[in-house]
Amino acid sequence: MNKIFDAIVCGSCVVDVLVRPVPLETPIGGGQLVRTEPLLLTTGGIVSNAGTTLARMGMRTAALTYVGNDEWAEVIRTRYASEGIDTSQLLTHPSEPTSTTAVLIDPQGERSFLHAVGAPKQLKKSVFLSKLDFFARSRAMLLGYYSLLPNLQEDLPEVLKAIQGVGCITALDAAGDGGTMEPLSACLPFLDVYIPSLKEAKHQTRQSDPQKILQTYRSAGAKGLLGVKLGEQGALLSPRADEFTEVSPITPPGPVVDTTGAGDSFLGGLLTGILRGMSVADAGRLAAASGACCVTGLGATSAIRDFEATAKLAGVG
Repeated sequence: MNKIFDAIVCGSCVVDVLVRPVPLETPIGGGQLVRTEPLLLTTGGIVSNAGTTLARMGMRTAALTYVGNDEWAEVIRTRYASEGIDTSQLLTHPSEPTSTTAVLIDPQGERSFLHAVGAPKQLKKSVFLSKLDFFARSRAMLLGYYSLLPNLQEDLPEVLKAIQGVGCITALDAAGDGGTMEPLSACLPFLDVYIPSLKEAKHQTRQSDPQKILQTYRSAGAKGLLGVKLGEQGALLSPRADEFTEVSPITPPGPVVDTTGAGDSFLGGLLTGILRGMSVADAGRLAAASGACCVTGLGATSAIRDFEATAKLAGVG
């Protein structure tokens, strides 16, 4: 089947309202006026963050998730369309609202979140199985954050197997503490790419050493590209059992402003490298450069660069 997309990004999709500076160390209290900079409206969640990274680096990208029947949904549709992200599968949920977050930021960059979970939490097996023709038209898919999608978790292995079965590369991302090895252990045999953060991986495997973490995943049947994102220390990737590739950190091309979305941008960069036929080492470098760019702007996507600029920072062709 003709592959009209390079990647479909599924799952968490949020409208973020950034408010700064807010004094988080003391209660604001009732009836108080807090003077702030102009509020910034942006998008968040893996669909926005990884999707924008992929699109800006030249990948034909689509979104698949739920939004509400409200004004916030139009914000998401407009922002995605401006990035060239296909919005044909931004599905309107009949009763749930669009996911939204007010992000309160203090002068030092510390954050607190006021979050309404909204429609993406309602994603379930039937949504994905009804869209297999759509996945068949894409080279890859990325789903996140699976540990925050309770209506999908039990059926996730079946969903991933079905998507693999139509010739689409499968990639998965966690969030929060990462959950546990259930249902992850049943998902791993049907994943082509799985690279959680060290915090998530520790919670899942009860291991602290990155190599032992990856060996735990292999023992559960993982056959694809595995890895652990190590933040400022880079990443460790494993294209196959007992083979490890260290990815050195890349110095951000400016002052660090906001680390939100860096992990999602890493995954977007990694998939871009894989889909462009790069080696695992070079794809890892491109991913690290994507994350390094991300942290230099306010919000998760404002500082994401195109492929040429990101590849130059990464030192890859």
